[in-house]
Amino acid sequence: MNDRVRMGIVGAGSVSLRGILPHLTQEDVKKQVEVTAICDPVPGRARAAADKFGVPNAFKDYEDLLASSSVDAITIASPIGVHYQQGKQAIAEGIHVHFNKSMTTTVAEADELIQLAQERGVKIVASPGEMLRPLYQQIRHLILTGAIGTPIWAITGAAFGKYHERESVRQGNDILSNINPEWYFRSPGGGPLYDMTVYGLHVLTGILGAVKRVTAFSGIRLQEREFQGKKITCDMDDNTLMLLDYGNSLYGFVYGVAAGELPKQHVGQPIIFGTKGMIEGNTFNGQPIDYPGKEGDDPRSDYNIMPHVVGVHRSIEEAHVFEDIMQLVDWIRENRSTIVTAEHARHVIEIIEAAYRSAKTGKTQTLRTRF
Repeated sequence: MNDRVRMGIVGAGSVSLRGILPHLTQEDVKKQVEVTAICDPVPGRARAAADKFGVPNAFKDYEDLLASSSVDAITIASPIGVHYQQGKQAIAEGIHVHFNKSMTTTVAEADELIQLAQERGVKIVASPGEMLRPLYQQIRHLILTGAIGTPIWAITGAAFGKYHERESVRQGNDILSNINPEWYFRSPGGGPLYDMTVYGLHVLTGILGAVKRVTAFSGIRLQEREFQGKKITCDMDDNTLMLLDYGNSLYGFVYGVAAGELPKQHVGQPIIFGTKGMIEGNTFNGQPIDYPGKEGDDPRSDYNIMPHVVGVHRSIEEAHVFEDIMQLVDWIRENRSTIVTAEHARHVIEIIEAAYRSAKTGKTQTLRTRF
């Protein structure tokens, strides 16, 4: 077993301030991981975050962090559109990488990162690791053992709404509370698919397996948004409806939309229909699903049951991101691999890319990746 992992935080934005830094600076993880550096391109933001959370090194330029010899691994929490380039640079330097969702925006980029990591002996963990949740593992078991009969179809998805504009770190006037959400609505990397629907896609593919074909409609429904009195021109699709073909006439319906979600559906949770009933959230035919570690029948009690999410971590935001980072930490320290793989992330990225291509061409797209 190695000593504790020196972790760098790439991007001092919303997910880092609300979740990653509060989790990784808790006393109970300091024997495993130490945050040693933060970088952010906004002048002064990395230093302000470093001072707040007791991190020794702060950088404005990403390249300076990589050259500093202060990190063994990084978690990339920058806008999705730059994940590929930043990941490629880190892997080339032999630095292990956790990618916040999504890892890249194209399957070709994901192919390149996976190949480079193999060549360099670098470990990659790519969020979201939804199948770490015991609930989803039990749902997969129920389906594989025939509890719901023959699966017929499934549905999942997510909506942007005003979630990002209303996050707590965007309501103030200082450098750690005035973070602009504009990139969520811009290309490349913006839109609800890469940011939110990605959860449901990881769940459905984790439970039902790889997708073979995709057909979709997609476009920009809201041409303009507003944040703190400033108009934001939206140039990334925010309204996408897709059909997934798993083969043998098993289908999924998945949405990533500007507004409007299914009632009582948490982000990523699926509804799966079979000949003997349906799974909805944490229930099977209306009855709560039991699994090891279950704490109650409130769906929220299922959400943060993951291996490292214990004690104080149960009350900190973005616990699933912390769990994925700790999967990388364990892999580095103990050579214990994880199911939160780059290959699974690549398959989901191909689904998203294929959906956009289908919408443009009017043709069903055949996928090539598996996991």
